[in-house]
Amino acid sequence: MHDEPLRSFEDLECWQACRALRVFVRGKVVPLLPKEEIYRLTDQLIRASRSTTANIAEGYGRFHYLDNAKFCSNSRGSVWEILDHLITANDENLIETSLLTEGRALISTAVKLTNGYISYLRRAAKENAEPHPHLPNNQ
Repeated sequence: MHDEPLRSFEDLECWQACRALRVFVRGKVVPLLPKEEIYRLTDQLIRASRSTTANIAEGYGRFHYLDNAKFCSNSRGSVWEILDHLITANDENLIETSLLTEGRALISTAVKLTNGYISYLRRAAKENAEPHPHLPNNQ
């Protein structure tokens, strides 16, 4: 994490890692999927990848540690969902194993950073009796 106070969810390393995963899915995986998958696997991948960053952003705006942690947990679930979709795409010969491997690395980073942030939020909730530091004047 940063030494200075966060100014936006964009400063969160877990959000940045999920963003990299979302960009990977949209830029490298989706273009390879056949048109008949547009309303199936393609749609599911896009929705899950967007959910990773959107949940972190929404949680950040909740201004309470445990609410934030819940949204980050939802984000982490979406990251794992992406892995399952990538495995499916590889099993069905829609993507190469090398792309699955690249996705696994991004997923690993996103999960580790999100887990770390969730741990921080849960500790902070116990130590600070709930108000979130992003709320102006700690209100």
